[in-house]
Amino acid sequence: MNYYDLVLGLIPFGLASIASTLVVSGVAVTGAVAIASVFAAGLIGHAMFVRAPVDPAPEPVAEGPAPAPATADGAVPQAD
Repeated sequence: MNYYDLVLGLIPFGLASIASTLVVSGVAVTGAVAIASVFAAGLIGHAMFVRAPVDPAPEPVAEGPAPAPATADGAVPQAD
């Protein structure tokens, strides 16, 4: 499980658990959902901007010796 899977799971879990805790504490449902949505928006913002998904950098190609040029008849000269 990677970070983004965890974030996707925590968004509804956090929204539901924080909102239900606040409702049990006596906050109105609309206020509890609004407060809990700040947590969910914070998770989304963190996943998008703080730990933004990036493509892995391409690996550099190793430079080897240049191939020997072919002769006029297409044969490659042998190194001595």
